[in-house]
Amino acid sequence: MSDPLPGDDELNRLHREKMARRQAARRKVLATKTEERGLLIVHTGAGKGKTTAAFGMVLRCLGHGMRVGIVQFVKGAWHTGERDVLARFPQLVTCRAMGEGFTWDTQDRARDIAAAHAAWDVAQAMIADPSYRLVLLDELNIVLRYGYLPVADVIGALKAKPRDLHVVVTGRNAPPELIQMADLVTEMTLVKHPFRAGVKAQQGIEF
Repeated sequence: MSDPLPGDDELNRLHREKMARRQAARRKVLATKTEERGLLIVHTGAGKGKTTAAFGMVLRCLGHGMRVGIVQFVKGAWHTGERDVLARFPQLVTCRAMGEGFTWDTQDRARDIAAAHAAWDVAQAMIADPSYRLVLLDELNIVLRYGYLPVADVIGALKAKPRDLHVVVTGRNAPPELIQMADLVTEMTLVKHPFRAGVKAQQGIEF
């Protein structure tokens, strides 16, 4: 004859004991995590959400009164809702949209390279400015993939960033060197996208 099933009181007791053990283990692990420093964070992959997640961190920084610098390497030609919102916080956010669209939009490689270098100059100035706590380099991976900026120069500058500064880099096809040196790397995986079903980019979702 099988043992009777435990009642709600017994299930609740077992659950409390299990969670207490898990809490104790978690606290033990957390007690070993004592370092605090700026992180190099990379959002890459073919899936949607790389820039969206990065702007989530920007929003968190604003909530803590932290100053943020943003350089957009590709999306400058587009009007976006996030830039309109961030413009309401001029004391905390500097957003420089310096791209002119994707290379198939401009169809001018020399112009794209010049725009990438101008944006990188602004990015380096933000990285060197001690008033910023986080710098977002949006779609930097794209210009690196096309060879518009020397990967070695970008890696060198990011290695030399101030210790307390967080830097977030977004875009598909992050170079292996960047992934190797980053503290946190998230790859967005494409499972399904409405664009493939004929749905165009829409306000509030894509821009």
